[in-house]
Amino acid sequence: MAAAAAMAALLLLRPLGRSSARTLLGRAGVPTGGPWGRGGLGRSQVLRKSPKRAVALSAGSFLVYEASKLVSGFAEVHASFRVAEVIEQADYLYGSGETEKLYRLLVQHKNSEDAELLWRLARASRDLAQLSSTSAEEKRQLVYEALEYAKKALEKNESNFAAHKWYAICISDVGDYEGIKVKIANAFVIKEHFQRAIELNPKDATSIHLMGIWCYSFAEMPWYQRKIAAMLFATPPTSTYQEALRYFHMAEEADPNFYSKNLLFLGKAYLKLNNKKMALLWLSKAKDYPAHTEEDKQVQKEALELLNSI
Repeated sequence: MAAAAAMAALLLLRPLGRSSARTLLGRAGVPTGGPWGRGGLGRSQVLRKSPKRAVALSAGSFLVYEASKLVSGFAEVHASFRVAEVIEQADYLYGSGETEKLYRLLVQHKNSEDAELLWRLARASRDLAQLSSTSAEEKRQLVYEALEYAKKALEKNESNFAAHKWYAICISDVGDYEGIKVKIANAFVIKEHFQRAIELNPKDATSIHLMGIWCYSFAEMPWYQRKIAAMLFATPPTSTYQEALRYFHMAEEADPNFYSKNLLFLGKAYLKLNNKKMALLWLSKAKDYPAHTEEDKQVQKEALELLNSI
């Protein structure tokens, strides 16, 4: 069937000459002389010949249909290889810390239907917004763009854990521009998507860490924000340092030493719980973590400051 479809595809791609068409139709049993065959056919002859002609035309239609499926399949395979190639390039640039190049690569595919490309574009947009060289106006624009890309990724594939994770992150970032009421209201949505990301991929240490950050943030929420939350919701979002600590340890178990900030927050959580011995252990690890990024350097600085304050 595939061979027949391929042959049909070739025929479709190459116009048939009159003699070739006549030969092909003749082999299929379709009359070729005059309007109904050589010399014309009477009414009774048409009725006698029509079943054979119908079968030939049906076979021809089937070949055309199969050819279109084959061509469509080739196009889909080519598109898949193209997406895989772009993702491979993107992951290399991300691992190399080439934030601007990564964004330029992925933004060319902002209209893609592929969730894997879209959540990577959301991440790249956010990372570009975080650079110190990015102006305040550009940062705001990139933050909102990142949310749109993450939202689109989620729409394309609701079962993609990374799409849930980056959607939650981007909603949190947008909250910084929307005010405290919106930020608190978004907290429920953010928690829901972090939890869904963990359900879909229990071994993703980053999602688990971010759930810990969510808990830590609400555990240390200032009193005036708690008051606003109580006014807005019958049951406002709350958490504890113990819960945050549990998530930070879970993240470390999933992928030991994967992130300097997880080490830092383990130390900070233990400090909040007045466990100085364990705080010293994790803060020291954060201080000694190899600084590959600007964020790592900031973590080292904060860890050292906390160690000196103990």
